Amino acid sequence: MNLLVIVIDTLRADHMGCYGYERQTTPHMDAFARQAVVFDQHIAAAIPTHPSFTTFHTGQFSITHGVVAHAGTHDIPREAPWMPSILHASGYTTCAVDNLSQWRLDFHRGFEFYIDPTKRQPLSINADNRTINRRVLPFLEQHRDEKFFMLAHYWDPHTPYLPPRAYRTLFYKGDPCDPAHDSLQGMEDRHVLGKTWRETWFPKLGGHITDAHYIESLYDAEVRYCDEGIGTVLARLDALGLSENTIVVITSDHGELMFRHGIFFDHHGLYDGNLHIPLLIRVPGQEHRHVKGMTATPDTAPTLLELCGLPRPEAMEGQSLVPWLRGERDDAPREFVVSQECTWQMKWSLRTQKHKFILARQPDVYATPMRELYDHDTDPQELHNIAESNPETTNRLEHQLENWIDQGMKKNALKQDPLVEHGLSLGKKTTPTHSQSAD
Repeated sequence: MNLLVIVIDTLRADHMGCYGYERQTTPHMDAFARQAVVFDQHIAAAIPTHPSFTTFHTGQFSITHGVVAHAGTHDIPREAPWMPSILHASGYTTCAVDNLSQWRLDFHRGFEFYIDPTKRQPLSINADNRTINRRVLPFLEQHRDEKFFMLAHYWDPHTPYLPPRAYRTLFYKGDPCDPAHDSLQGMEDRHVLGKTWRETWFPKLGGHITDAHYIESLYDAEVRYCDEGIGTVLARLDALGLSENTIVVITSDHGELMFRHGIFFDHHGLYDGNLHIPLLIRVPGQEHRHVKGMTATPDTAPTLLELCGLPRPEAMEGQSLVPWLRGERDDAPREFVVSQECTWQMKWSLRTQKHKFILARQPDVYATPMRELYDHDTDPQELHNIAESNPETTNRLEHQLENWIDQGMKKNALKQDPLVEHGLSLGKKTTPTHSQSAD
């Protein structure tokens, strides 16, 4: 059985039709989802890209593999289990169309072919789906008679949001520069490496944009544009006769925050806009279903290895989701998921079905609270921090989180919290600009 993994960088699940979004951003992936198993609450255990991809490939939490930050100082351990290497050693022709090995870390490990078409771009994250597909499609055609594993990494939804002109008004009507709008208030106060958010990410949009919903619509337009490219790949699989013997996965490394919590159009913060990512797995002969309970990034590698008939290495901490995928189990795969970030913020979170608790190890650039608690039943958008008004729940979840961290430190012989030991990789270069209320 072949394996094709499509990773769409910065794609949050709730901006896809198959996850309930009202805009028509993902018609091709929605059609794919109707043939696949949809994991409704798949949670990124580490953000952003580097720690998330490391977690994806190793099946380990970052407290074990040690890559806790984007552009950080820790290498991927050579002894860590690595899904591409396992597949390659098992006879798969392995190929990645990706660019992550530009950043020192050896994400090319285990790939016989590592193709980086973004090197032709002045800014690698500006490579669009057509650029990626110019390498993906020929590989599928040339290696269709081999047992292959391909990873295709798409970047369209990542900032800066500059979809083709024809897509820019798909989801927005009105004047984005109308001075009556105030949804971008505070954006100019936020700086990235000496530049404002606006100067960094939106220099080519023209005019003085005042409406955050317009920029959000550009994100949705990028998702729609990427969806077209994914549709092209899926159609080529059909045309080549590969759909009947290829497992296809669509997922992401993390999501994106639009303009809540004082975070404008970036992937900082352990809120569900960043952590809730898609996981769609289509297995030939497997009927469509939804898995409703929580799953996490470390579960993906063990699942895919089992689907390929390979054993799960003991060092992988994730669990195979195959029993849920096949409908053999209908209980919740996980009672809680722990996530972390150490790039712009130094935080841990513990998410249960009902609550999200977030714990900061140090103040951050956004001056967000050190302890946050959200009730997903009454506040699914996580807009109202109830940590102070619910001390019993806050203290219980904090104890549960600290116990999980302590167990991980003991297991891996760590002398201190790995986030504190590592320190922020990017957020250390700037300081808080103004305070923000707990809400």
